Amino acid sequence: MVKIFVVDDDPFLGNLIKTALEKMDNVEVTHFLTPDECLNNLNQNPDIVTIDYLLPGMNGEELLEKIKNYNDAIQCIMVSGQEKIDVVLNTYKKGAVDYIIKNEGAIVNIENAVKNACKNVHLKKEVETLQDQILDRNKYTNILGNSAAVLKTLKMIQKVEKSGIMVLVTGQSGTGKELVAKAIHYNSPRGRKPFVTVNMGAIPEDLIESELFGHEKGAFTDARDKRLGKFEEANEGSIFLDEIGEMDLLMQTKLLRVLQEKEVTRIGSNKAIKLDVRVIAATNRNLATEVKEGRFREDLFYRLQGFLIHLPPLFERGDDVILLSKSFLSEFCKENRIPQIALSKECQKFLTDYKWPGNVRELKAVIERAAVMCENNEIKPEDIVFVN
Repeated sequence: MVKIFVVDDDPFLGNLIKTALEKMDNVEVTHFLTPDECLNNLNQNPDIVTIDYLLPGMNGEELLEKIKNYNDAIQCIMVSGQEKIDVVLNTYKKGAVDYIIKNEGAIVNIENAVKNACKNVHLKKEVETLQDQILDRNKYTNILGNSAAVLKTLKMIQKVEKSGIMVLVTGQSGTGKELVAKAIHYNSPRGRKPFVTVNMGAIPEDLIESELFGHEKGAFTDARDKRLGKFEEANEGSIFLDEIGEMDLLMQTKLLRVLQEKEVTRIGSNKAIKLDVRVIAATNRNLATEVKEGRFREDLFYRLQGFLIHLPPLFERGDDVILLSKSFLSEFCKENRIPQIALSKECQKFLTDYKWPGNVRELKAVIERAAVMCENNEIKPEDIVFVN
């Protein structure tokens, strides 16, 4: 099935295009009157979008740019009364696959352009199917989801896991950054070596240096014994520096030196200890913005970003919400030794329509609470109480 969006603020012309395209086989066509309606529904993962050039709020070029920034693979076709060559060329430069002039033959030309775009979509899906067959899904059982976003993440993990390159995982809180870090480590040559997690936001500033790099006995007032730091504990394995954006500038400088020199010196010692540690960092902050505003070192930012994996928010993952909900329900019922609980169809729609600001972590909490509240072993919309 090829998903097609038609964006045209003229209800008559938009429906005319929609009706013409619906005559094609295996297509699903949706008409939007405004650019915002289209943008708000991009999480439905359209394959093709036809865009009217003159739209309320923004022109077709601006909408095209936003769509391509969201997903460059979406095939965009511009429909316009503009015949200026510079407008046409600029549209192609921004990624449109075709430019249709509004005239008497416009509908037929749009149909032909969409048919050509469909060929590209089918070819792309065939390639992705072959790639998915190559991807050993069983290696990543803890990362649940069948959406395009999750499959893309798994492919990126597969690309990076065998190397020793530094990885930065970004995404909102609750999107599963630690699961990705663990998948990289346990499927790498270091998989049988230590995986050490450090939550940078949970450690007081006066303790973080000792926590990371260790200390010698007597190095400071409370240092009654020698202590290995997390980097030493992770030697030959991986260290996961969660919420790296919470680290102050002084510690950023000290961390940068460790990453550059590949050695650590405990507090109270002059002896440098050589390290063989893979670093995986994560943040829910926009580190580029933090750099611009002087809260994060630019050189450390580029050092960490050897390979970037960005995790999408849950509401962009479509039916993964239901897959995750059922998994959490099954786990909850098993742990509490109660009969299996089902999700009503009304509840499933209710869950997929919600924006999930707390992402997967919020979903798990909501589902477990609903499992306690529901009756007759079925969760209904009235059993759902959102955390936020």
